[in-house]
Amino acid sequence: MTFNELNLITPLLDSLNKQGYIQPTPIQEKAIPNILQGNDILGCAQTGTGKTAAFALPILQLLSKPEHNGSHGIKALVLAPTRELALQIKESFTAYGSNLNLRHTVIFGGVSQHTQVQNLRKGVDIVIATPGRLLDLVNQGYIKLHTIKYLVLDEADRMLDMGFINDIKKIIAELPAKKQTILLSATVPVEIKKLADKLLHNPVSINIEPVTSTSALIQQGIYYVNRENKRALLRHILQDALIENALVFTRTKRGADKVVKELNRNKIKAEAIHGNKSQNAREKALRGFKNRTTRVLVATDIASRGIDIDNLTHVINFELPEEAETYVHRIGRTGRAGSSGIAVSFCSPDEIPLLRSINKLLHRNIDEIKGHPFGNGNSNNSTTVSNQKHRQKPQLA
Repeated sequence: MTFNELNLITPLLDSLNKQGYIQPTPIQEKAIPNILQGNDILGCAQTGTGKTAAFALPILQLLSKPEHNGSHGIKALVLAPTRELALQIKESFTAYGSNLNLRHTVIFGGVSQHTQVQNLRKGVDIVIATPGRLLDLVNQGYIKLHTIKYLVLDEADRMLDMGFINDIKKIIAELPAKKQTILLSATVPVEIKKLADKLLHNPVSINIEPVTSTSALIQQGIYYVNRENKRALLRHILQDALIENALVFTRTKRGADKVVKELNRNKIKAEAIHGNKSQNAREKALRGFKNRTTRVLVATDIASRGIDIDNLTHVINFELPEEAETYVHRIGRTGRAGSSGIAVSFCSPDEIPLLRSINKLLHRNIDEIKGHPFGNGNSNNSTTVSNQKHRQKPQLA
């Protein structure tokens, strides 16, 4: 199937063709026609399946209809858990809607609200927002939500984890009863199911690649290494010129900063992105990584869902996450939408229980990578993961 077969209008098809996107991903193939038909959606899909385009394209098309011409007020609201994801969704609306006369803006905390308020005063059709700042501006009277026709809750389970559920309920109370709603979540815990039951009307359920699975296109491997040798092992791995870029995960902000300091001291350009960084610093770090002026981005789990990097070749778990599901979300930054990728993890003796939890979730043991100079004798098997980069035609992320 191609995007031409999804009944998208010519301006959207032209923007997709310009970016080299021809074939929709499974969630796009299922969601776009249903959203265009006016159905509410309950989508279970992890990051990297192309879900942003799955709702952005049909919303742009619906808003381009003549009945919306000349109408005032915000017509579509997209809620996202993090500033990074909100900014990426905004970039997607910009790219896909480049041939349409629709206005959008992004709202998030951590920065002055002045510019955001000014953009709102100019008039916008679409608002992409994190719940806290949106509710703050609603309470200040800068935003009215009674004109909303389309509501998207993206990564609803992540918003639940971050404590936004009460803010979301307050926001929903400001919305009109009649609207089309799209709820997307990597998992559907009880609280999200309750929210969906109240919010969605006869929804179409779409289930794409559950959280317990990882893309078959991601090669996974484990390095057994003592904790004190992890930074030396990371330097050793990054000597491979085939690793064009790598997203490295640590468990703590302090740990991320230490890794960055060590890499930069060894002439490996690296930057950190975590909650203690200012919004401008985070955006600068992400921009440098995207345009390849920074080779390594070191992140805490705030970035494990929501960072969208085209052609990311490697994810490295410098430390294993405490939750097995987080491992799936971390490595899902590579191997996205049909491209291949490599994910390697460092496991020190004290992290063996965490590795067992991950293997249990995946229903298999991650293969050990042998032959490195920092082994600690905890090897289980002998498969080596290649660092060879695979190139494929782009698909829409």
